[in-house]
Amino acid sequence: MTVQEIAADLVALCKAGKFDEAGEKYWADDVVSIEAMPGDMARIAGKAAVRGKGEWWAANHEVHASEVTGPYINGDQFVVGFKMDLTPKATGERTTMDEVGLYTIKDGKIAEERFFY
Repeated sequence: MTVQEIAADLVALCKAGKFDEAGEKYWADDVVSIEAMPGDMARIAGKAAVRGKGEWWAANHEVHASEVTGPYINGDQFVVGFKMDLTPKATGERTTMDEVGLYTIKDGKIAEERFFY
């Protein structure tokens, strides 16, 4: 698959609410996930660890609605926009999350995902 095909399919899965399926389909075994924050989840490496980060996020947030934009492609990378209406379970305060994900493709898989917010 080309980067454009991977990007289009990942966005289609995310728009359908299948975020976990998108990751499972395209993460490399040694994928690296980088968040724009300090702490334990700032840099996660390996498919199982990134899956665990996603499971933690889903268990700790109630998503009321989401909007996915893109993809915007440049060479072996693409960007996807995510906007979510959500309530973190820890605070109970409803908020809007606006985030951009930068994905780098190597050998047909996501080698790195980096998030900006």
